[in-house]
Amino acid sequence: MTNGVWKYITFILLLILGFSAIANVLLYMQIGALKSYNQTIPQVQVSSLNQTTNETLLLKLKIEDMKNEIEYLKSLLSQEKGKGNVSIAIVPIFGPIDDQLALHVVKIIREIRENSSIGGVLLWIESPGGMAGPVRIIYEELKKLSYLKPIVAYSGGYMDSGAYYIACAANKIVADPLAEVGSIGVIYVHFNAEKYYEMNGIKVEVFKTGPYKDMGADWRDLTPEERKMIKDQIEMYFNEFLNVVSEGRNMTLNETKKYADGRVWFAKDVKGTLVDETGDLDSAIRTLLKLMNVTSAKVIMFDSKPQEFEISESAALYMPANYVYPYIKG
Repeated sequence: MTNGVWKYITFILLLILGFSAIANVLLYMQIGALKSYNQTIPQVQVSSLNQTTNETLLLKLKIEDMKNEIEYLKSLLSQEKGKGNVSIAIVPIFGPIDDQLALHVVKIIREIRENSSIGGVLLWIESPGGMAGPVRIIYEELKKLSYLKPIVAYSGGYMDSGAYYIACAANKIVADPLAEVGSIGVIYVHFNAEKYYEMNGIKVEVFKTGPYKDMGADWRDLTPEERKMIKDQIEMYFNEFLNVVSEGRNMTLNETKKYADGRVWFAKDVKGTLVDETGDLDSAIRTLLKLMNVTSAKVIMFDSKPQEFEISESAALYMPANYVYPYIKG
């Protein structure tokens, strides 16, 4: 049945393409006739022009009808997918996000992509965010997956900074009413321990091939030029973060900036903007089932990745300062 429906959709799309071409030709002829119109045109030409206009309108209506039929056929395909032994996968993203967690999650995502029995994905996120690279890698993999299978992001506790960045790849975001969400922003931490080294008799000799090779090192302060370079990098990451949230939450950049001052929000206070719905894990599963157009599904729970998170310098660009500091001290 599925192959037949897809063949029919292809046929209708070809018809739409043909009708669109004809409509454009008629519209071009109509515009040409309007340009050459003057008081000497006989009434029969005006009637012909009106007829052309009506034909164009009818073609446009026919195209709209066909588009509606395609949407109906898509719904049939969704129902077809919903039959049989369909499953949903719960993918946990717990703790700070680093390279090891990204490797673990990406392997799961790619496994899900190839598994035709899994019809949807629930991201269970309890994370303060983490490193820029791993965050972006997970986000891009999830975006690719979202074209094939619906994704719902859920948090019962906190989904901050880079973790919220990742959640924006989902079709819907559901969170406990008192879960922390947001912290849209970027942070760079630089420790200048030059005085500490001097007080403890530690002399640091640096051999480098360029003036910026040790930029950000804790044995010296940053130069004014380096400060500007870092600030520009932070702005670049921040603008990318804004674009991801704006696209994922269907908000304008100006609307997104209202929530981009770095603070976290209770999910109940940003319902309809940063989150779609508030509720528990079962609520998130029900939302996913609706997107899958099924009433029930087998739940597959993947394991989380145990980790020992460490950061230095600018590694934790997508993590709030209150989480960054303990790891630096440790």
